[in-house]
Amino acid sequence: MADNKEIFQVESAEESTGFLLWQISSMWQRQINAGLKQFDLTHAQFVLLASLTWLVSEDKPLTQADLAAHAKMDVMMTSNVLRTLEDKGLILRNPHPTDTRAKSLAVTGKGLKLAGQAVQVVEGIDKAFFKSMGVDVSGFNKQLLKLINENTLTVG
Repeated sequence: MADNKEIFQVESAEESTGFLLWQISSMWQRQINAGLKQFDLTHAQFVLLASLTWLVSEDKPLTQADLAAHAKMDVMMTSNVLRTLEDKGLILRNPHPTDTRAKSLAVTGKGLKLAGQAVQVVEGIDKAFFKSMGVDVSGFNKQLLKLINENTLTVG
């Protein structure tokens, strides 16, 4: 049997940033999924519906590639999730006014109402989940944004 020191660079699992991130992300997502169950939304569906609701207020047509980039989500997964949201009557995918290959996205009235309700629940879960960080949440968010910005070029 191999010695752990030959395999791992850390003495304990609690020293592995990636493993800790995996654990906290899994715990948080379980709570989010439980909260979204009442709306018949998956976490991915919620993220795209909420993001679309947020972004659609801008005056330019929004494409699924724009939405995928905003959510840092795979374009193919975004397309599949948007199809489901469209089937549920929450969004519309209309012909883009200038790009015949793209679709312009819009939120339906039903989608807007559901997004508003779901955002309140998710924001409540977030507030409760991260409350132990106190005022450090703002600093934590800045660190997360730094990681996102540094890694967007290499991942996306």
